Amino acid sequence: MGGTRSNARADGGVAESDGAESSTSNADSSADESTESVSIAAPALGPDALERVESVLESGMLADGPEVRAFEDEFADYCGTDRAVATSNGTTALHAALEALGLEEGDGVITSSFSFVASANAIRLAGGTPIFADIDPKTYTLDPDTVERVLEERDDVVGIMPVHLYGLAAPMDDLCAIADEHDLFVVEDACQAHGAAIDGEHVGGFGDAACFSFYPTKNMTTGEGGVITTDRADVAERAASFVNHGRDVGSDGNYDHVRLGHNYRLTSVAGAIGRAQLERLPEFNRTRREHAAYYDDELASLPLETPTEPAGYRHVYHQYTISTDERDALAATLADHGVDTGVYYGTPIHRQPAYETVSTAAAALPRTERASETVLSLPVHPDLTAADRRTVVDVIHDHFHS
Repeated sequence: MGGTRSNARADGGVAESDGAESSTSNADSSADESTESVSIAAPALGPDALERVESVLESGMLADGPEVRAFEDEFADYCGTDRAVATSNGTTALHAALEALGLEEGDGVITSSFSFVASANAIRLAGGTPIFADIDPKTYTLDPDTVERVLEERDDVVGIMPVHLYGLAAPMDDLCAIADEHDLFVVEDACQAHGAAIDGEHVGGFGDAACFSFYPTKNMTTGEGGVITTDRADVAERAASFVNHGRDVGSDGNYDHVRLGHNYRLTSVAGAIGRAQLERLPEFNRTRREHAAYYDDELASLPLETPTEPAGYRHVYHQYTISTDERDALAATLADHGVDTGVYYGTPIHRQPAYETVSTAAAALPRTERASETVLSLPVHPDLTAADRRTVVDVIHDHFHS
């Protein structure tokens, strides 16, 4: 069931990769020798992060500790939630959240097949069954109508895991209303959506729990890392125990293991980087939005679809993803001019070899499969220069006008 939001306002103004099928290479022998490459991602770690890491190294407290607790508190405050539990990466955050919510063997969880495989993998690792619903072809997020149709056909569903894809929130009001009607839990897969918002409220507190990834390509990073946000004290306590070998959270370091758990802890070094990155997240997101606005204007006249930002939503452009029937040819042209692109995702989860034996692998998801054939992500990271953006746009125009 959807959680109650506190009043956190949105900022104004892959290891665990995203699993993109690379459409380009910086070392492509056909690339224009006179053009510097334009990368698809570039983590921005400044001297502030270095200073914080040096402080942790000097303290000698390298594992989970006060630095991680401070990062949890600050990230929860950013998302407007009561609690946050740091984990070793986004996948472990998803797994721990589902365990904390009591997912049991065979329980069904509705989610998107148009996502990195970790979304569905976490459901399976926790003993559940991923049940795939189709997406909205404009936003690439779960379509509430298709979720309703799944619920009409099945009686084993206990939860919904919407994926906030590319930096755009899923339609949480509608999905949480469905969850409330059917007494389902909601776990937001927010691994690509740090700072995304609906009506000024950051993602992370719309459902019973939300999970973020801090892989280097994300809008903010800890190197590797993740976090669960929640307003539910019971979920936070069980998650914090699960990521620390099932220890009693109030045990003060003793060896009372009250449940089965894993070592999914975040390190203090990662927490220090995360605190520095969180301070810069509003700046990073504003820059991504500026790049996206430039692309929107410059590509408007071309026969391709640019990203959608519904009214009231704040897109933070983890990826700037266009759609075109000329996807592969355009990617090749961009590669020839040294521009990196990515395909997120060329093979939907339900078509992955690891899912051939899953009962829901044969789902009919025409919008998902269509998206997998047409999407192409362009460089949009904060380190992109004006010249880089101009190169990307000029190459795309030349491709369609040649």
